[in-house]
Parts: sequence; C-alpha cells; structure tokens
Amino acid sequence: MHDKDKLDVIIELRNICKRYSLKDSFVLNDVSLQVKKSEVVALLGPSGSGKSTLLHIAGLIDSPTEGKIIFENKTIEKLSDDEKTFLRLHKIGFVYQYHHLLQEFSALENVMLPMLIAGRKKEDARKKAEHLLEMLGLQDKIAMFPSELSGGQKQRVAIARAMVNDPILLLADEPTGNLDPETAQSVFSDMLKIMKSNHMSAIVATHNYDLAKKMHRQCFIEDGKLIEK
Repeated sequence: MHDKDKLDVIIELRNICKRYSLKDSFVLNDVSLQVKKSEVVALLGPSGSGKSTLLHIAGLIDSPTEGKIIFENKTIEKLSDDEKTFLRLHKIGFVYQYHHLLQEFSALENVMLPMLIAGRKKEDARKKAEHLLEMLGLQDKIAMFPSELSGGQKQRVAIARAMVNDPILLLADEPTGNLDPETAQSVFSDMLKIMKSNHMSAIVATHNYDLAKKMHRQCFIEDGKLIEK
C-alpha cells in the first residue's frame, strides 16, 4: 500500500477473530475490512451473524480475541485506556437501533451533551446542536422532550448527538430498524447528507438492502465470515 493510500484509510480491521469463551465458536472468524475517508460501507447479514460485534470492535467498545485494529494509522492495542476513551469521544460516533435518549433532557440538551462532556463551551455546544437539528429538520422541536417526539424524530436527535463532536467515523447499528419504510428512507437520506458534507466515514449495519445500495460498498457477514459484493 502506498503512503497516500495509508493516509486515506480511517480504520482497518485486520484478521479479526472474536469468541467469548474457549467453549464458544467464533462469532467473527478472520474478518478484514478497510474503510477510507468519506467512504460509507453497508454491513449486511442475518440476526446473530456478528454485525453488532464487529461494530463494537471497530468502536473500541470490545476487543478482538485475535487480530489488529488500526485507526488513523495507529495500532489500537498500543494505546492506553485513556487514549481509547479520547478516540471514542472525539473521533467516533455511535448510532443504535434504539435511540437511548435521556428522557429528562430536551432534544437540544441531548445533542449538546457529548460536546459538554468533551469540555467544550456551552454556547458552542448549543450552536452546533441547533445547526445539526436544523439540518435534520427538527428546528421547531429542539425544546421538546423525547416523550413528545415521534420515532423518526427521536432517531434524528440520536443521529445529531452522534455527529455533534465531528467524528471522522460513524458506526450505526440498524439506525432505521425500528422505523416504517418511508420514515427509514427519509432519516437515512438526511444522515447520508450530513456525512457527505462533513467527509465522514461510516460502517452501517442494516437489514435493509434498499438502504445498503445507497452506500459505496456492501459487505455481508455470515457464519463469522465477511464477504464483499
């Protein structure tokens, strides 16, 4: 690989294997994947195939049994826990099938929270959160609480929260899985629009092949193996 190609790679998973005990079979078996800058990769596969496990490993939430994770040309196993925490907060964004919004916080406050945790000024966090919510069509919902929002609106808030610290890598686990088809298409289109404008890379696990076709590449996991098509 040329030096420029190396710089273009945001994350590389190299020969990743994962099992949870010696008695278990491998959930992931010799999986390798590269994601370049601004590239959006679809991860398809049946339930229980290892999609979530792969995202957790890519997001430094879980560790592989074997194999290497290389993030921005740095081997993760050489980093301290504090350095990994820094990457998770500042460089990686997470979106889940369930929004996990804090019910006692407004939409705006939920989105501001990661910036405040990262030590940013409250006014800066407010401006950035308002901008993202406006891009996602929620400018008139910022003061509302999760219980007052529809499923699609809650998921848009969760997407804004994941993007508020300007991550270079977004990891989305069935981000539209709980939404009806029309809402799913709308939410996903808005998410793609923001990722593109911010040159963000992403790995998106989904069952929805129509959504997967909108991404740059489609990868399939089955029986612990990754196949690219």
